[in-house]
Amino acid sequence: MISQTKALTLEESNEELNLLEKIQPHAELIAALISGVFILFGWLFSKGDTGTLSITFYLLAFVIGGFAKAKEGIEETIENKELNVEMLMIFAAVGSAIIGYWTEGAILIFIFAVSGALETYTMNKSQKEISALMEMQPEEAWLVTSRGEEKVQVSSLEIGDHILIKPGERVPTDGMVIKGTTSIDEAAISGEALPVTKAASDEVFAGTVNINGAITVEMTKPSSETLFQKIIDLVQSAQSEKSPSQLFIERFEGTYVKVVLLVVFLMMFLPHFLLGWSWTETFYRAMVLLVVASPCALVASIMPASLSAISNGARHGILFKGGAHLENLSNLKAIAFDKTGTLTKGKPAVTDTLIQQGYEEEEVMTVIASIENQSNHPLAQAIVGHVRRETGADLFQPDSLEDVSGWGVKAMVDGTEWKIGKAEFVGKEIAGKYMDGAYSGLASQGKTTVFAAKNGEIAALIALKDVVRKETVEALQLLKKEGVETIMLTGDNEKTAGAIAKEAGVTSFIAECLPETKVEELKNLKNHFGTVAMVGDGINDAPALATANVGIAMGEGTDVALETADVVLMKNDLTRIAEAIKLSKKMKRIVQQNVVFSIGVIMVLIASNLLQVLDLPYGVIGHEGSTILVILNGLRLLKS
Repeated sequence: MISQTKALTLEESNEELNLLEKIQPHAELIAALISGVFILFGWLFSKGDTGTLSITFYLLAFVIGGFAKAKEGIEETIENKELNVEMLMIFAAVGSAIIGYWTEGAILIFIFAVSGALETYTMNKSQKEISALMEMQPEEAWLVTSRGEEKVQVSSLEIGDHILIKPGERVPTDGMVIKGTTSIDEAAISGEALPVTKAASDEVFAGTVNINGAITVEMTKPSSETLFQKIIDLVQSAQSEKSPSQLFIERFEGTYVKVVLLVVFLMMFLPHFLLGWSWTETFYRAMVLLVVASPCALVASIMPASLSAISNGARHGILFKGGAHLENLSNLKAIAFDKTGTLTKGKPAVTDTLIQQGYEEEEVMTVIASIENQSNHPLAQAIVGHVRRETGADLFQPDSLEDVSGWGVKAMVDGTEWKIGKAEFVGKEIAGKYMDGAYSGLASQGKTTVFAAKNGEIAALIALKDVVRKETVEALQLLKKEGVETIMLTGDNEKTAGAIAKEAGVTSFIAECLPETKVEELKNLKNHFGTVAMVGDGINDAPALATANVGIAMGEGTDVALETADVVLMKNDLTRIAEAIKLSKKMKRIVQQNVVFSIGVIMVLIASNLLQVLDLPYGVIGHEGSTILVILNGLRLLKS
């Protein structure tokens, strides 16, 4: 019986905790609504003779509705030793009550509380992406030991540990597959909808989902440094970093509040002596001025819009490291692109195979692939992959093999000598004449050529090229529509760079760039265009990414590039850059609308007050209504 009672008590406690967790994000809004109910009761009782009861309800409305903002204002004032908007609202509400305008003071608190709840809603909304990401991170993993498998905390794992990942489970940490084959859903990392096949030596990432096979993975990074964790850190840092506009408004706020308080203080006396107003009218107008001159709408013009835009970007695979970088994108005049791995896939692919007449293509390509299979060179592996895909032929072991460094390979197959490599390796003169000089034509297209010679006679010419990403041309066209110049920076020679530049569609290119050359070129571009971005993915791009006004890294890039960049494209989709620029320009327009609107409302309300045509209730509605409107305008950026 006692144990049952304890179990019930525990269950009730858990239910209460769950209820509190659900209510907490909406606490400010609930308090504001309760405050509104008490204002209604206060107003109803003020119609009768129960003045004391009416004031009691108004006081409750003051305390419940204004507590959160009053606490925030007092804490910030003590911490920063600077008066703020919240303190102005407290003074205005208290001043209204002092001169007997309880209803107006309470309504001021109510609307201020509602606008505060809206700002909190914006913050909570922008945190949802992080919460969703956090939920994708497994806390436990199956550690493979000499005793078998045991479930442990992911935080206790170390580099080199072997982890078993069963079908349906999320990958707990970054690592390399050492046993098994499976399909992995990498949508959380790359945005790719189709599962990716993973086998031995393939890389897997934390937060992705193992679909159909059990695999054993060797941990390669601590849980705090996984790609997934970096995504979370990027979004968190972006939300805490403020844009230049926001920082200016916050600096302006402190000075503005002091000026308003000084003017209000003078307003309490001067109109009585200079304009002949009664003391009641003078104090009343001073209180109206205190309400309408507060820069609440101006202060709220930027932050909700900035947070909404950052949240929108994160939802679509564009991670901004701060509002400053998002703001800079709207002023972008030119973008410099690295070639390899950015405009191109970064992996050579076979584009042409020219077989000598009298030779069987499949037979020749199988021999070439069998020889090249003994090499780890990227060109060799590209040829092997091409032959396997096209013919499905079984490769064999050559009788002997000699690697001639920098030139190619020499092998013996069934007593026949094969040479595979550069034109000079097989004989430059016969290579140049092969198939009416096809070699020079392919080279002029920016392609790398590999010759295969059998007993001194050329049997095949294979051309390879780093293939331009399929979305590159579209992405560059979208950028041109946005009025942005595109420049390719590459270490390739002039001929290869020109061919790739023409295929990709960049405005111009600069060839034979070393990492330090890229930095110099970025500085020149900044002098010429003003605001310039750099897009890259490798370690050699990091200095240029840091030099640019906005550094943009590809999500598949190196850790150094990801850490140096200001913006990360998690889906490796270059078309997202144009989307990011559009988002930035839209945010800029909304912020400008908010600033102009809020300043205009303040000026109209102040002028109306000085002309004695504005009553306190309308001043409260005009001032706080404009604050709510600018926040709602900023929230439009949450939608695509």
